[in-house]
Amino acid sequence: MTFAAPLEAKSIRFRARSFVAFTLTPEAPLDVWLESLDRWVGNSPGYFAGRPVVLDLNVLKPDVVAIEALVDLLGQRGIRIYAIELDGGGELGAHLPPALVGAKEATTDGLLLQPSRKAGRAEDATAASDMKAAGDIKADLKAGELKPASDAKTQPQDVKIAAPDAGTLMIRSPIRSGQLIFHPHGDVIVLGSVASGSEIVATGSIHVYGTLRGRASAGAQGNTAARVFCRRNEAELLSVDGWYCTAEEMDPSVRGKPVQAFLDNGMVRIAPFS
Repeated sequence: MTFAAPLEAKSIRFRARSFVAFTLTPEAPLDVWLESLDRWVGNSPGYFAGRPVVLDLNVLKPDVVAIEALVDLLGQRGIRIYAIELDGGGELGAHLPPALVGAKEATTDGLLLQPSRKAGRAEDATAASDMKAAGDIKADLKAGELKPASDAKTQPQDVKIAAPDAGTLMIRSPIRSGQLIFHPHGDVIVLGSVASGSEIVATGSIHVYGTLRGRASAGAQGNTAARVFCRRNEAELLSVDGWYCTAEEMDPSVRGKPVQAFLDNGMVRIAPFS
């Protein structure tokens, strides 16, 4: 008689991960909100492609039937909802995205529990897990003329994140196409050039001592005093506190020259700099 050796059971390993998702917060009247969203998506086609999106319904508070219709309308616009925030919503049903509980705000200090909700914002970055801090930005869209802080024509692959106590981040080498530089604790100084298809995101100001051909987003955490400086402006996009100006929108007089971008009465202004 032979006996088979017992099979060794393999353990299943569970890991917790945090990542940042964009949050859409619909407001009444819904048709007006959708029109604003359509204008914004029209300015940046494909912005939501491949991005996790949370639907925050704590302002609108619709019933299940209305939620189904809204999820379908967003899907038609290429916006895939992977979770829903709705206080007291309970189970929404298997045919809808799951309810998200315990989300945290993304801030310069990591992820903080949401103390309150700010009115007039169509989008916030929300962490999908509270089990691990992450230093990702919050991208805001202002009510009315909605403009995202970045376009999604290209998705940067290489990500460099500075240490929490780094202060000012100085980059001595050129930034290649496809790179994303994100600094959540101050200014970014680039001694070289910034290639097309790359992106710099900073909570403080951005200084580029070479040619800026990519995208630069300063004041990512609500710092309205932040600015973008560059020696030669060939930028695809310049942004301060979520307000942006694309290359197509820039006046020809500020192209190819030293400029600074800053907020002036709630709008991005690009002026010569010497």
